[in-house]
Amino acid sequence: MTGPVDERKRTTLRRFAALGAATPFVGLASADTEATAESSSRSAVPDAIRGYLSATPGAHFSKLRDDLQLGTGETQHHLRGLIEAGEVESHRDGEYRRFFPAGRFSSFEQTALGYLRRETPRGMVIELLEESAETGSALADRLDVSRATVSNYAGELEDVGLLDRSDGYRIEQPETVLMLLVRYADSFGPDAVAFAAHADDLVRFNQS
Repeated sequence: MTGPVDERKRTTLRRFAALGAATPFVGLASADTEATAESSSRSAVPDAIRGYLSATPGAHFSKLRDDLQLGTGETQHHLRGLIEAGEVESHRDGEYRRFFPAGRFSSFEQTALGYLRRETPRGMVIELLEESAETGSALADRLDVSRATVSNYAGELEDVGLLDRSDGYRIEQPETVLMLLVRYADSFGPDAVAFAAHADDLVRFNQS
């Protein structure tokens, strides 16, 4: 018999495969034997990765592997196949390599998604979308983090084109960044979900 861990893995794969499969996903839930179930699980992995990346673009390798409850070698094998097939592409983000559905995001969007998946930069972006800051110290106080932390991340965000510090602290291409935050809020964290809940009001305020 299969154990609870295997069943959780199959449930996870089914959930994301439903997002990624081009045709209805069949065979997994009705498997009669452990061997059949394991074979079906393996065949479901590419669809699960497609579905996962459509919902969580910019995830790095370890997060994708762990969230889908896959082994390291299994994840490497299927990602390599999807990249070679032109269905998935990757973007280097410091120490991470992040993965995206191929052809869906611009270079700027890939960069933005990578930083939105980091807690402190995401907090900075959310705060600055709410209201620009005159100084890094003011932003640090709003976030309740050290000024050095804000300074370090602000330098990175400016270098990659996400932040303008020429006259205070302001997000570059704010409409694009806001759209990414709202569309994928559930995959970022509670701060993004809370922001998305009133993003319409923010857009109306800025346009008025």
